[in-house]
Amino acid sequence: QVQLVESGGGLVQSGESLRLSCATSDLTFSDYTMGWFRQAPGKEREFVAAITFSGAITHYADSVKGRFTISRDNAQNKVYLWMNSLKPEDTSVYYCAASYLNSLYLALSNNYDYWGQGTQVTVSS
Repeated sequence: QVQLVESGGGLVQSGESLRLSCATSDLTFSDYTMGWFRQAPGKEREFVAAITFSGAITHYADSVKGRFTISRDNAQNKVYLWMNSLKPEDTSVYYCAASYLNSLYLALSNNYDYWGQGTQVTVSS
């Protein structure tokens, strides 16, 4: 059974950093584009960042560009989200997701096949 498990969330102050991790199991990790999405209370889920299955292409939401970095370790079957200069508006539950051999429309949540349970990130001002 495919599992995606996020970790690394927590409570930080504005301007601080966090690294989120997503460990996967029971899928051929190198065949999957990996994405991070987030959802704040009362808001729709939104795209944050994605990295293609080859790692050749990364894509970011404008709101996080220049502050967040997505990376993957195909040997460890993990994807990471490095979050710097965090702002209160980054407060959300962050989800990782996997999309089979997807290299287009990386920001569309409907293109993702598997999802994790999420990890809470709270940024205080």
